[in-house]
Amino acid sequence: MREIGFIGLGIMGYPMAQNLIKAGYNLAVYNRTLSKAESLAKEGARVMDSPMAVAQNAEVVITIVTDTPDVEQVLFGETGLFKGAKAGLIVVDMSTISPSATRDFSARLSVKNIQLLDAPVSGGDIGAQKGTLTIMVGGEENTFKKCLPLFEVMGSRVTHVGPNGSGQMVKLCNQILCAVNMIAVCESLSLAKKSGLDLEKMLKVVTAGAGGSWALSNLGPKIISGDLEPAFMVKLIQKDLRLVLEAAKNNSLPIPGTALANQLFEALEAGGNGELGTQAMIKVFENLGNFRIL
Repeated sequence: MREIGFIGLGIMGYPMAQNLIKAGYNLAVYNRTLSKAESLAKEGARVMDSPMAVAQNAEVVITIVTDTPDVEQVLFGETGLFKGAKAGLIVVDMSTISPSATRDFSARLSVKNIQLLDAPVSGGDIGAQKGTLTIMVGGEENTFKKCLPLFEVMGSRVTHVGPNGSGQMVKLCNQILCAVNMIAVCESLSLAKKSGLDLEKMLKVVTAGAGGSWALSNLGPKIISGDLEPAFMVKLIQKDLRLVLEAAKNNSLPIPGTALANQLFEALEAGGNGELGTQAMIKVFENLGNFRIL
């Protein structure tokens, strides 16, 4: 399969699409903000004016947009890809959205013999740029195998995790770890700062120890340098945590750590910091502890 549609050219989508072009795939792209699509056109992509147009000649259409309603609009809106799609098309949704909505979308697409894979990603903008994302895929296994070469361009760890909705549910489990881990990173750095430690030396030690993590290694240095620009925005992790809390409630499962992370990020949003990176949680701890990292 060489004719690929790509919808959503944000922080994650743009470098993912770039990597597919570099790997020799023919891309037809659509993005609500046209300038991002036009920039990718300089690298060989064909810019289309709607999701419907993207789907007309594609064998696979990849979508990576913000939230469940955005995916529904891309799929089934007035100019959605469903209207332009032919039987046999494969849709790969790499957004992070509701697992139950994903199952519903799959059923609606199947009426036209369109297969859906839900394939959310983890690894941040760095992983998207390097093509080293972790990709968790739900859907038919045979459909997954057809798309595996595409996934291997964008990610270094690709796993089929079950039927439709399973990819999204695994991603929600991942987001619990991201959110709660950020509490630990910020608390650890807060104690180090208030104790008068050299933060760079402290990080050098603990990133190599049993408490080390991706967030500590990648976001810890950003925190101590004052870099709160987003690899992943606070408002987006909050969207994901709302999905997590909904899934936990549906399963009668208390998840107090996640609820705390949600409230700490809520404090950031209340202060107008929703578009900062998730490492901006340190600002909440600075206020609680009456100190400043810098």
